[in-house]
Amino acid sequence: MDATSLATLWATIALIIFLGVAVYIKVPGLIAKGLDARAAKISNELEEARRLREEAQQLLGQYQKKRKEAEQEAADIVAAAKREAELLAAEAHKKTEDYVTRRTALAEQKIGQAEREAVAEVRASAVDVAVEAARALLAAKVDAKAGADFFKSALQEVKAKLN
Repeated sequence: MDATSLATLWATIALIIFLGVAVYIKVPGLIAKGLDARAAKISNELEEARRLREEAQQLLGQYQKKRKEAEQEAADIVAAAKREAELLAAEAHKKTEDYVTRRTALAEQKIGQAEREAVAEVRASAVDVAVEAARALLAAKVDAKAGADFFKSALQEVKAKLN
């Protein structure tokens, strides 16, 4: 036997002895146990992650539902505010129209009263002018005594007709 085959033989024997010692002190069992523990830990972590994901999905669903409810509530509030604003605007418009109607009626009353006063004033002035003209005309044509009697009767007649 040459040296290389002898070295190979001793390396093989050392490997068999090493494997025997490893099996004797239960190294494969320890390795398997460690790998099983690691696999169980990873499995537990995956299960925990799955559970957390499901909880997160549930929370997301709840928050989306709450968001939709809040959006609906906000839309309802906006709609109610618009209706109230429309009612207030209609009421203000009606009050404005009523105010304008009252002010117009009051102005028309004042105008009518001013017209009546103006007509009465014009009539009074016309009566005064007519009386003065009649007096002057009669005074020129009739003597003083007859004119005075005639003037008095004409004056009473004009006053009676105007009143």
